[in-house]
Amino acid sequence: MVQEVQWRTRFHLKKSLHLLIMKKLLFPLIAILTTNLLFAQTDNYKIAIDNFQAHYNAGKFDEIFDSFSPEMKQALPLENTREFLTGLKGQFGIIESKEFISYEQGTYAAFKTKFEKAVLSVNISLDNENQINGMFIKPYEEPKESTDVTVNALSNYPDNIAQIIFTKTRDLPDNAQLSIAVIRDGITDYYGIIKSNDSIKPVNNQDKCFEIGSITKVFTSTILASLVKEKKIKLTDGINTYFPFTFKDNITIHLENLANHTSGLPRLPENLDLSNMMDPYKDYGTKEMEEYLKELLHLENEPSTTFAYSNLGAGLLGYTLGLSQKTSYQKLLQKRIFHKYNMTNSFTSSLNPGSRLVKGLDPNGEPVSNWEFDVLCGAGGIVSTTEDLSKFAKAQFDPKNKELALTRKSTFQINEDMAIGLGWHIIKAGDGENVYWHNGGTGGYSSSMAVDVQKKTAVIILSNVYNINDNIDGLCFELMNEMIQ
Repeated sequence: MVQEVQWRTRFHLKKSLHLLIMKKLLFPLIAILTTNLLFAQTDNYKIAIDNFQAHYNAGKFDEIFDSFSPEMKQALPLENTREFLTGLKGQFGIIESKEFISYEQGTYAAFKTKFEKAVLSVNISLDNENQINGMFIKPYEEPKESTDVTVNALSNYPDNIAQIIFTKTRDLPDNAQLSIAVIRDGITDYYGIIKSNDSIKPVNNQDKCFEIGSITKVFTSTILASLVKEKKIKLTDGINTYFPFTFKDNITIHLENLANHTSGLPRLPENLDLSNMMDPYKDYGTKEMEEYLKELLHLENEPSTTFAYSNLGAGLLGYTLGLSQKTSYQKLLQKRIFHKYNMTNSFTSSLNPGSRLVKGLDPNGEPVSNWEFDVLCGAGGIVSTTEDLSKFAKAQFDPKNKELALTRKSTFQINEDMAIGLGWHIIKAGDGENVYWHNGGTGGYSSSMAVDVQKKTAVIILSNVYNINDNIDGLCFELMNEMIQ
């Protein structure tokens, strides 16, 4: 899911977890950063932050809510906004001063903000109508002074590619790896890098495995498309018939709505136990899913009316597809995707690759646990390589492949610059062509994948560092721009 493409969005698996983690550690926080292709004028951000300060200090929280975009209002209703801001003010006091720091990847503006009791970073994103469509607040960290000692040792790569990669990776922690596939005119080149001893060095890692996070959703939707094309199911089918019980309040959920995030379901199920932050999805199984559907199910939006990214929805889609064919999601994935597209090093568990798995890291370079999935596997459970993902990307160029074409067909218009198909986010490029994109992240990995079918061009990036999607997405689209020039 992007000119220096300022195509940005925050539709990753890890983000919803990050929200909950931060809520437990500090205070409620909202981070619904939707795409901002046309970055607003500096004055608009100044007006927005000035108004936020004035209304916040005066306790006019309803006026802050009125400045939100429709998407933000749905994500953080008025009562929640009041509760969040009241808690923020009670914990940290009023805002005494603020200082603009930077634009982050052309998506949001960061302000160093002095509250009475702490210095925090207030980050806001504006849509094309200058309404706030994203806000997150965190402890402020002074930028680290760059000693500029990192060495670019990518001399065996083309100069332009080496410089783009080096610029985006020089500040990564030691042992960070990126596995990059660049496809131009149907031909694939691989650029692997590892940071070691203050150097960015080349490494052959196209056959090494990384968690791909939410890019998994594209594959889940591809299973759906394949079953539709074989007339085994219909996009308009309700999922209720595949379950031997009645959903709470007789709520009906349809397959297409799960695939394009218009089901109205929340991001995560209420009964997901996040006490194990190191591996949060592992113990969410059939029992928990059935409990949710029978006793806790609720919709936050009317189906088919609103795009609201849902890991629960994508996971439920995968689980339901398994039920519909009297098998498991994992077996469907193996048969209909991995086997069909010759993805021999792709798995649904980090335990399968063995020594081919690149160990995940936190932003400081410390090893972290891998994530395992049960019934929510369809939301983010795939482990794969750039070599395998390149095969899947190149299959998109085949005009005879009807199931892949179906996944790329627009099913819902998110805004004037972005739509969604089945899984893929569809971004309108500067030349009017569509770019199909998704990114992902888990507790130790960040990833991004973009495909231009008309130009037979794609970029795939897998990394073993958590929470660096700003860099990974930016690098993905810089490389895409370089390929189409």
